[in-house]
Amino acid sequence: MSLGIYISVPFCRTKCSYCNFASDVFSKAVFEKYVDRVCTDIADCGRTAEEMGGRLEEATVDSIYLGGGTPTVLEPRQLRRMFEAVRAQFSLAARAEVTVECAPGTLSPEMLPMLAECGVNRVSLGVQSFVDIEARAVGRLHKSTTTLDDIARLRASGMENINIDLIAGLPHQTAESWKRSLEQTIDTEAPHVSVYMLEVDEDSRLGRELIAGGTRYHAHFVPDEDAVADYYLVACETLNAAGIAQYEISNFAQAGFESRHNLKYWTRQPYLGFGVDAHSMLLSASGESEAVRFASADSLEKYIAGAPLQKTVVSRRAALEEVFFLGLRVNRGMTLREIGTKFGQRELQALLPIVDDLVERGLLARTSDDWICLTPPGRLLSNEVFQAFLVPVETRAGS
Repeated sequence: MSLGIYISVPFCRTKCSYCNFASDVFSKAVFEKYVDRVCTDIADCGRTAEEMGGRLEEATVDSIYLGGGTPTVLEPRQLRRMFEAVRAQFSLAARAEVTVECAPGTLSPEMLPMLAECGVNRVSLGVQSFVDIEARAVGRLHKSTTTLDDIARLRASGMENINIDLIAGLPHQTAESWKRSLEQTIDTEAPHVSVYMLEVDEDSRLGRELIAGGTRYHAHFVPDEDAVADYYLVACETLNAAGIAQYEISNFAQAGFESRHNLKYWTRQPYLGFGVDAHSMLLSASGESEAVRFASADSLEKYIAGAPLQKTVVSRRAALEEVFFLGLRVNRGMTLREIGTKFGQRELQALLPIVDDLVERGLLARTSDDWICLTPPGRLLSNEVFQAFLVPVETRAGS
């Protein structure tokens, strides 16, 4: 059984106005305590899996992902400790994918050799925009020249597997400036690109200001929803034409550079998460459920204090729903025949009217051999598609 490892590092140099993650700016004095706790949790993961009711056999780890936050605000020795903790607990596959997220400008001269020594072979850069006024408006500290310099230094150190994150819908963004960001991204020859549409919700300062109709955080310069949707479609067309093919709603890659770690999430493979607001999914150790999910506290204070994990038992019915709303994120989609074989024809038949309705509305495509996948409009309205497959909790009793 292959296993993915995710480690959350919730520390940033500055809190971006659009960010709705459990990350923030903290004193460096807490960094060591946090690393201590993460390393302890990694060492105790076998006991934790047993307590949660999950199966954790002699697992080989084939992907490690350090996200955040900005992992590279830690000292190199602190990052090294967490990598060593993983290797002390697990067997690492020969060609494991090992990713670290970085904000441009945080790759110190000491950091690059440490990443190589720890087996890091993939770096994800939180660029968001190559237009400086857009990056500055949301609190990013880097300029486009900083990003280009980091990419050059990564390549000089032997790092070729680089991802660039972009956000469609930032304040001051226009069709012309978005095109410039896409062109600059392509010019870097980075083999992987992630494109996210700006989320408007109450979990970020910018989102709250947009909802309130205010002007703080440059909220009055945020493009409208139609423009953001157009930017996303332009990104799909532009990146695909450049050979950076879309393989998931928000992700594009040259052949062979798809994120193996993220594919675990979308195809429901087992993974363990460590750190603030980190989530795990393991197959169930009993036959009474299909899997178990559990998550750590979503605040730094509660996590370091040892707050209990929050556990969710995944019934077979819930697992079937997950297969649809996670698997459909991937462009290739899924085959109904295999779903019926795994979960039973009766359960599949109950969901076919939903599939037929979504096909009729142009949000799903269905081939003659029973493959289904999202259409381009379906990717724009993916949340609506996924919601259609969710059965209210009260109707799941006994499933």
